[in-house]
Amino acid sequence: MNIIDLLKPQPGLRVFVSAGAAGIGAAIAEAFVQAEAKVYICDVNSAAIDSVRSRLPGLHAGIADVSDRTQVDAVIDDARQKLGGLDVLINNAGIAGPTGAVEDLDPVQWESTVATNLHSQFYFLRKAVPVLKGTSECASIIAMSSVAGRLGYPFRTPYASTKWAIVGLVKSLAAELGPSNIRVNAILPGVVEGERMNRVIAARADALGISFDAMREEYLKKISLRRMVTVDDIAAMTLFLASPAGSNITGQAISVDGNVEYL
Repeated sequence: MNIIDLLKPQPGLRVFVSAGAAGIGAAIAEAFVQAEAKVYICDVNSAAIDSVRSRLPGLHAGIADVSDRTQVDAVIDDARQKLGGLDVLINNAGIAGPTGAVEDLDPVQWESTVATNLHSQFYFLRKAVPVLKGTSECASIIAMSSVAGRLGYPFRTPYASTKWAIVGLVKSLAAELGPSNIRVNAILPGVVEGERMNRVIAARADALGISFDAMREEYLKKISLRRMVTVDDIAAMTLFLASPAGSNITGQAISVDGNVEYL
């Protein structure tokens, strides 16, 4: 096999993507479909699922609130049946959570952020790892953390806390699952261009009492390359980690962020 072939995921790879109907998740699902993988996504938004399936014929999908363990169990069972097993789990689901001073945060919003961003990672892992062990010879788990999983993030403590926790989870699982030939890595996206980031910028601008444009410029000043990354940048890294070229990469927290210097 030449080096170019090593960079391509194996055709027929069986891939599960949580929150795969929009944003980063949809870009990842589309990238794997283009790489001739068999892909199953779940999402809480049925209309978004219908939209992405209309673009990607053959995509398998199920509806799930990832903070609900029974719904997670159901879509993993469905994916195993429809895909005939599992090679790659992409734990992508997450929400931005509230913005504000820690003493002003609503405990319900804190708990919702932890449930969606962190508990869901465990729910998918506990159900999918036995499938990976039993059906794959090239198993890989990719967890979506954030640049906020390596830097402090004032006024975004619920989000940052969950993203740091994901890095710890990944590094621990890499050691735990390595003897079973399962690789585990985290991707840490930076400031990702799109509507979700626009909402984050608007909320933080409001919290700090400045304009949206001024807040956006502040974000760009913190990035060495002075530009945001795209969902396709993140999708490309997932393809690499799932390819033979990534076969000896595990336990890593890989930033795709243009080098965000601080938050």
